[in-house]
Amino acid sequence: MERRQVVDKVDELIDTYCSDCLLKAYFRKEFGKSRAHRFCIEECTVGEQLKYYGDKLK
Repeated sequence: MERRQVVDKVDELIDTYCSDCLLKAYFRKEFGKSRAHRFCIEECTVGEQLKYYGDKLK
């Protein structure tokens, strides 16, 4: 997969799933920005996909 395709896929995932994510908004409101970010990276299936594509960019 080409670098540009990976970046496009990441943008698509973020625009589709993360922009209006209710779980992210809830965790941010109740526990703060760092807890919301940690949830997205460690527990969310979309976050796992983002990590996968991020590893491809390295």
